[in-house]
Amino acid sequence: MTAPMEEENLQRVKMTEALYTDNLQGFRDEFIELHPYDQALFYSSLEKELRSKVYLFLSPEEMATIFEHIENEEAEYENLLSEMVPAYAADMLSEMYADDAADVLNELGQEQAGSYLTIMDHDSAVELKELLSYEEYTAGSIMTTEFVAIEANQTARSAMYILKKEAPQAEMIYYLYVIDDQSKLVGVLTLRDLIVADDETMIADIMQDRIQFVSVTEDQENVARTMRDYNFLAVPVVDFEQRLLGIITVDDIMDVMEEEASDDYSKLAGVSDLDRVEKNSFTAASKRLPWLIILLFLGMFTASLIGKFEETLSQKAILAVFIPLIGGMAGNTGTQALAVAVRGIATGDLENESKWKLIIREAGTGLITGSICGILITVIIFFWQHDLLLGLLVGISIFFTLIIATLAGSLIPLVMHKMNIDPAVASGPFITTINDIISILIYFGLATMFMSYLL
Repeated sequence: MTAPMEEENLQRVKMTEALYTDNLQGFRDEFIELHPYDQALFYSSLEKELRSKVYLFLSPEEMATIFEHIENEEAEYENLLSEMVPAYAADMLSEMYADDAADVLNELGQEQAGSYLTIMDHDSAVELKELLSYEEYTAGSIMTTEFVAIEANQTARSAMYILKKEAPQAEMIYYLYVIDDQSKLVGVLTLRDLIVADDETMIADIMQDRIQFVSVTEDQENVARTMRDYNFLAVPVVDFEQRLLGIITVDDIMDVMEEEASDDYSKLAGVSDLDRVEKNSFTAASKRLPWLIILLFLGMFTASLIGKFEETLSQKAILAVFIPLIGGMAGNTGTQALAVAVRGIATGDLENESKWKLIIREAGTGLITGSICGILITVIIFFWQHDLLLGLLVGISIFFTLIIATLAGSLIPLVMHKMNIDPAVASGPFITTINDIISILIYFGLATMFMSYLL
C-alpha cells in the first residue's frame, strides 16, 4: 500500500473516531481539509447514525458543497434528506447552486419537494420553481442561474467591481455575459479580456458580439454537441426573445454525456434503465420484461419459421448444424453496423449529406466480409464434410446474410431517427432476432431450391 493511501485511510479512521466520540473540533480539523469530492465519498460511506452527527458538525452551507458532489446514481436523496431536520435541509438546498438543488428536488416526490420549497427562503424557492418548470432533458432543466451579467455601456473598472461583488455566488466567472436594458444577450467577454483591458475601456469595445447560445427548450444532447464543437466551458441559455436566462457549465454537460451514454447503452442491451444497479429484483425484472416478452414472441416466430422447412431438414439433417452459425454471424454483423449508426446519430456526425455515405460504406463492408467469410466457410465444410455443394450452400447463405444484416443494422436506426424515434431502441437483441429471421429465410430458401443437387 502506498504512503498516500495509508495517510488517507488514517485520516478516515480519525474522522470516524471523532464522530463516535463527539469530537467536533477533531472531526472538522480533518474533514475540512478534504476535497469536496472526498468529503462526499466519506459522507456516503457512513452509517445513518454517524451521518446524523455530521449534520450537527457542519453548517448547511458546508453540507451543500457535499451534496453537490454526490454522484446521482449513488444517492438516495429522499432518504438522506429525511435524516435531516427539515429547516436544515431547506437551508442546505438554498445554499446549493440552483441547478444542483433542482436536480435533487427532481429526485424527490412532489409532496416532499414542495414542502422544502415552502420553508426555504423566498428568492431561492422562486428560482428553483422556475428551473423545475422546464421540461426534463432540455437546456432549461440543466442550466444554472448563477452567472455574472454586465452591460455594454459601462467601463471595465465598473464591470470588475460587479464581478468581485457577484463572484462568490456565481458558479462560473470565466465568461461574463453582456446584456441590454431588457436583459437580452448582446455580447460576451472572458475574464482575461476584462483583466487586460484599461480601466476606462468600454465593455462594448472589448466584447464579442457574435455569440453562440442555445435555446431554453434545446435538447440536452444538442447542447452537449455545441459545447464539444466550440470547446466552451459554459454556454448561455436564452428564451425565444434572446433574453439571457442562465448558463450551462461543462461539469453539467459531462453529467449529461454520461447519462446519455448510459441511456443509449441500456437501450442497446434491451433494458429500459441501467442508470443504477437495482437493489429490488422485482423492479429490475419489471424493467427487463417488456423487451424480453417482445423478443420471446419474435423467437417463437423464428422457431415456427424453421418448422416450415421441416421437410427440407428431414431430407438433409446436417443442415441443422449450421443454423446457429448463420444466425450468429447475422446477429453479430448487424449489431456492429447498428452500433456505428447509433453512435453517428448520437454524436451528430451523421448529417443528411453523409447518411447515404454510411449506407454505401456498410453495404461495401457487408460485401467484403460476406465474401471472405463465405469463401472461408465453404473451404472448411468441404474439408470437414467432403461435400462441396453443402459448403457452397452455407457459404452463399452467409454471403447474402452478412450483406443484408449489415444493411439492416445501419438502415433501421436511420429510419427510426427519421421518424423521430430514439434509434437506440433498435437494440442489439432486437436486431439480432430480426437478422435471425432473415438468415433462416435465406439459408433454408436456398436449401429448398437446390435440395435435388444436395441429395
